[in-house]
Amino acid sequence: MSKPKIFVTRSLPLPAEEIVNQNFDAEFSREPSGISRLELLDHVAGKDALICQLTENVNQELLDAAPNLKIASTVSVGYDNIDVPACTRREVVVTNTPGVLDDTTADFAFTLMLAVARRVVEGDHFVRSGQWAGWNIDQFIGADVWGKTLGILGFGRIGKEVARRAHGFKMRVLYNNTKRADAAAEKEFHAEFVDLDMLFRESDFISIHTPLSRSTRHLVSKIHFAQMKPSAFLINTSRGPVVDEGALNDALEKQIIAGAGLDVYEHEPKVHPGLIGRHNVVLAPHLGSATAETRTKMAVMAAMNASALFQGKLPPNALNPEAFKK
Repeated sequence: MSKPKIFVTRSLPLPAEEIVNQNFDAEFSREPSGISRLELLDHVAGKDALICQLTENVNQELLDAAPNLKIASTVSVGYDNIDVPACTRREVVVTNTPGVLDDTTADFAFTLMLAVARRVVEGDHFVRSGQWAGWNIDQFIGADVWGKTLGILGFGRIGKEVARRAHGFKMRVLYNNTKRADAAAEKEFHAEFVDLDMLFRESDFISIHTPLSRSTRHLVSKIHFAQMKPSAFLINTSRGPVVDEGALNDALEKQIIAGAGLDVYEHEPKVHPGLIGRHNVVLAPHLGSATAETRTKMAVMAAMNASALFQGKLPPNALNPEAFKK
């Protein structure tokens, strides 16, 4: 019996590729920077399954090019690159990789928080340039993180793990979410539910952990920057378009806020040119889940999601289970 055909848009860690090769007649793209849209449409033609990344857009155009497609498995927790309703109409199951990257991404949110507050990147450049002449009492003075107020925008799995870490830093934790957490969760994570205005007014650090949707695009905008303390920092490890990048640049230019730590961008991989030269902004190339352990777990989960469908099972991370047909 012939195996179902799959196209994988990037190389995967070896354990994930072994799962794919065991269960599929597999074709991989080995281009580290990805393939063009036309190449993607050409490669998915005739394929039964697709393992993709956030950079590939799975929309009606792609579905039309791949009439045999039965599953689109993304190696990410976010899935704003996939038109889920269009896939559902075509009975194409969509899956993601939740859970396995929560701790790693929470760690990186704190990495950015500490880096921008303590001016680590500036100091590193200063030492490497040969300018450092020795210790000075007022050299690269930054801001404390411990004991401050952390505002968490989006209190899902990752937001909760950020709150857990904040407790170790003796921080007061405020959060805002579309749905308030139950009392047990608030107690466990030492977190207080507040409205959006209070979150921005009271926080010394705002850490964003909300998914991207129509309602969250530009959720953080000019009006919210105006509410923030001039000593406050914005941290974003969720999705770039949640923040109005032009408004952020303006807030930094006018010293309305103290700085920002960004791992994602509104027009990724492009970054607002005004942010590039700012010493009070730490810019990372989408590293939130970038550890060997976590990226391997994500790729394995994506491979197992795709494999489950062709074993007659509903994939464990199906976003549209109504599209599943035995």
